[in-house]
Amino acid sequence: MAILEKPRSLPLLQPGDVLSRAEFERRYAAMPHLKKAELIDGIVYMAPPVRADSHGIPHVDLATLFRVYATKHPGLIVADNSTVRLDTLNEPQPDLLLMRENGRAAIDADGYITGAPELVAEIAASSASYDLHQKKRAYLRAGIQEYLVWIADEDRLVWWELRDDEYAEVPASEAGLLESPGFPGLIIDTLALLAGDLGTALAALK
Repeated sequence: MAILEKPRSLPLLQPGDVLSRAEFERRYAAMPHLKKAELIDGIVYMAPPVRADSHGIPHVDLATLFRVYATKHPGLIVADNSTVRLDTLNEPQPDLLLMRENGRAAIDADGYITGAPELVAEIAASSASYDLHQKKRAYLRAGIQEYLVWIADEDRLVWWELRDDEYAEVPASEAGLLESPGFPGLIIDTLALLAGDLGTALAALK
């Protein structure tokens, strides 16, 4: 008589786990309560609880700018907290991204983004250590053209552009305006945005 074995449950995702992308996806799917986990260079990172002042509010303000810009420029997709299948060892979930409909990234049959979006943005507060280091290196290797980070604890925004296989910082104007190199008219009034003046920040878009 055959002995039926009880199916083995998948191990829970833990920060620091070293996994393939396929195994990461299996374990992540088995934890529907988990809000955010990322695979960066084969290592699992999990976000701690998010504060409204240093993440939630900046996130909404920046997303609003992206969405308003996209409505004025057909053929663009804005996504919030969407899983991106960059390669076999990297599956981040960036806070925001902006991509072209017929660009280097696409939405696959599973509903995930595959490939390198043209622009990725992160709100770096509790996640600043790896947003500015491990994740930045992974985005660079994947060929993401622009990387924008709002460093909440330092009240500043940094925008990098891919040039000659390296990220070079996009300089701000004397008035504190940052403009995307690849999306003309996507201008961020950093002084207004940091002050919480979304109306003035929206007026800077062209």
